[in-house]
Amino acid sequence: MEVNPIVSNFEVTVEKLVYGGDGLARLDGRVVLAPYVLTGERIRARAEQEKPGLVRARVLEVLEPAAERVTAPCPYFARCGGCHYQHAGYEYQLAAKRAILIEELRRLGKIEPPEEIGVVAGEPWGYRNRVQLHVEKGRIGYWEPRSHKLCGVERCPVGSPKVNEVMGALNGMLRDPRWPRFIRSLEIFTDEQQVQLNVLETDRPVARRFFDWCAEKIPGLVTGALDYAGRFQVSGHSFFQLNRFLLDKLVEKAVAGAEGETALDLYAGVGLFSLALGRKFREVTAVESGAAAVRDLQFNAERAGLSNVSAARQSVEEYLATRERAPDFVLADPPRAGLGKDVVRRLIELRPRQITIVACDPATLARDLAGLLAAGYQVKEMTLVDLFPQTFHLETVVRLSV
Repeated sequence: MEVNPIVSNFEVTVEKLVYGGDGLARLDGRVVLAPYVLTGERIRARAEQEKPGLVRARVLEVLEPAAERVTAPCPYFARCGGCHYQHAGYEYQLAAKRAILIEELRRLGKIEPPEEIGVVAGEPWGYRNRVQLHVEKGRIGYWEPRSHKLCGVERCPVGSPKVNEVMGALNGMLRDPRWPRFIRSLEIFTDEQQVQLNVLETDRPVARRFFDWCAEKIPGLVTGALDYAGRFQVSGHSFFQLNRFLLDKLVEKAVAGAEGETALDLYAGVGLFSLALGRKFREVTAVESGAAAVRDLQFNAERAGLSNVSAARQSVEEYLATRERAPDFVLADPPRAGLGKDVVRRLIELRPRQITIVACDPATLARDLAGLLAAGYQVKEMTLVDLFPQTFHLETVVRLSV
């Protein structure tokens, strides 16, 4: 289909914020998406990408700013692709995310959300205990928005103090000729005492002497698994939630109201929810496909004295395909792709009395909920947990029963 191009700059008024970090406006029958704007603002913009019915735009000027607009504290904001909402006060961010969650449920799942949607929030800055950094031409940083162009950074205001301390050390090491120029990306993970440094991408193997050098420059560096706050062993490639302030609140919300004798923890990781379930249920099966995460989970359960928590190293689809009896409670913390139709179908067939979903994507949550609600489940409680302040990302905990 041929698209009539927008040949000059244009002015539009932002109608609302949408999932993904953009604001939505309309021009000549087409949707305009532009970043770093707020609802009600009048902007002057330029088209950067045009498709039938859609224009992605770059903001040239905010002509009429919203009252809620603030000055972003980070000097890299809008150049670094990590944050999307630093130009808005935090209460505004929470209200916007709640509205976006409601719209995604209605639009994609044809679901009318509950009147009451709780919000759990913490400190909006310094919360990240884990960051991934790209390395290029003697700099470390994050990709610029929708690109693979590096925005070099010295510090990150959403990173924890220890994360920023390590970033400072790495920036200094990059100027040393001993730095391996073939490393492409790194990950920092910390509990503010210990530090795990993982090489994610490299053109060739990294010698042991590099990590020995890092240990000299980075206080608290550990080799192998990190013992997070003395509670969770986390290996280098095991998933773990990254908001250090809301970890316990997320667990409390996820297991609240869970009752019965038997429980399933699907996509269990290192056992963040499994251990809490083990203190409430006689028998807990934690399903996780990653070998390192399963080893961590088993260690964590044994250290906690929870012999009633067992690990099944399988994909969730494989495990549920052979499960014959319904547990009393299912907790599912899927990746961004959500549960998917096969898992939803199998849960409906098993029909556990209670299901709690911890979802990191409202679009896939809407799809999964639609299937469960059509099968007779009802939403008992829905809570937005803001694990990612200053970004468009949001976590939703949904309690269901039949």
